[in-house]
Amino acid sequence: MKFAALETVVLTHDFPAHGLKAGDLGAVVEVYEPDGVEVEFVTAGGRTQAVITLAAADVRKVGPQDMVAVRPVQPAA
Repeated sequence: MKFAALETVVLTHDFPAHGLKAGDLGAVVEVYEPDGVEVEFVTAGGRTQAVITLAAADVRKVGPQDMVAVRPVQPAA
């Protein structure tokens, strides 16, 4: 799947080392060919939780039936 810079994406599985869980929303900050993306995840308060390079399969596009939720996180190491 192709993604564009600044597109909002949904994480498809947990990344515990970064304090991230499946369903977390992130913003694509860079696209790497052929199938990589760098994504920034921020808290609701605007603090960056993580910026990580992922395979395109690690995220998906936001769907029309997705619900946005809030959960507490620990600061990433």
